[in-house]
Amino acid sequence: MTRPRPARLVRRDRTTRDGIPEATVSRLPFYLQALTALAERGVATVSSEELASAAGVGSAKLRKDLSHLGSYGTRGVGYEVQYLIYQISRELGLTQDWKVVIVGIGNLGHALANYGGFTSRGFTVAALVDADPRVIGETVAGLTVSSLDSLDETVSSLGIQIGVVATPGPAAQEICDRLVTAGVTGVLNFAPCVLTVPDGVMVRRVDLATELQILAFHEQRRAANRLAGEMPTEPQDLNAALNAARPVPPATLTKSRAEAAG
Repeated sequence: MTRPRPARLVRRDRTTRDGIPEATVSRLPFYLQALTALAERGVATVSSEELASAAGVGSAKLRKDLSHLGSYGTRGVGYEVQYLIYQISRELGLTQDWKVVIVGIGNLGHALANYGGFTSRGFTVAALVDADPRVIGETVAGLTVSSLDSLDETVSSLGIQIGVVATPGPAAQEICDRLVTAGVTGVLNFAPCVLTVPDGVMVRRVDLATELQILAFHEQRRAANRLAGEMPTEPQDLNAALNAARPVPPATLTKSRAEAAG
């Protein structure tokens, strides 16, 4: 009796409320970055293969991703660069201005506040906040650092939607709670910890140490594979390699030196 084969499990991508897979959303900024670079070079149209290569993905994956936006390109021509920039920007919500507050104005907070790429991508750093009296009142990137005690008022009066947590780990959850209470619904977390938020609030974590650890893992695997590739495959070659690596006895060394001296 032949048993029925079990149904094949098919992995499904999680989708956003708009029906676009989360994995696709995570790749859209890379497409936008590549397209912007093409536009700056005066390129009017681009093929899926060229755009995929610039974004570091496969062309089939790129075409599938862009199909979720209703963009299929033109056969023999490709995609119109400026229009595709508009489509992706609209989908990412970059056709409007997003106001951001950075909490924690240490070295990282200073660097984020002075980063000039936010404005060109639709984000405005509208406020800087810290709990340290030595930092409060300082001017950074043209903004005066406010007290953490005034966070609610700052978020409300400036219409801030996104909060950046650039504090040490132990303080991050409390800061996140205060941002959410103030009305922030999007949090970018640079602290080395996991934040807990209620439904309706999105958290994205940026952990540089984790990324370095992942790179270290791949470097270690690459080194191990390279070492394995250098090992002899034939038994006689292996014996020769082992003999070559074996230490020479002192008596043999003395005899060899005597022979050399002659």
